[in-house]
Amino acid sequence: MSNRTIRVNELVQRELSDILHRHFQTEAVTITITDVKVSPDLHDARVFINVIGDADTAEKKLRWLRTKAVEIRQELGRRIVLKFLPKFEYVLDQGAIRGERTRQLIDELGPMTPDEPEKKPEPEKAP
Repeated sequence: MSNRTIRVNELVQRELSDILHRHFQTEAVTITITDVKVSPDLHDARVFINVIGDADTAEKKLRWLRTKAVEIRQELGRRIVLKFLPKFEYVLDQGAIRGERTRQLIDELGPMTPDEPEKKPEPEKAP
């Protein structure tokens, strides 16, 4: 990935987050944009989101976000100047979901405490 693509990804992520939290405060309060992957030709982009709540809430917010996609894209076009403004595809960030599941499994294990202190081997004495 080129340096330019990385910078465009970060710029789009920052501006999308700002648009959501300024223009759609009540609806977007539980939405976090975790990553943006813009194609090198700038025609397409994947926007990875994380939603606080259960799976039903996440699906509702994803549907809501897709209905507002045109409005969000227009506002983004007013804020940043690119040769092409990408068409956005919004997807749930599975990495965050897997990370949360891993955290739950670790919490279920409970604290790890050794039963007895570790014994250090004693050095051998020469006869």
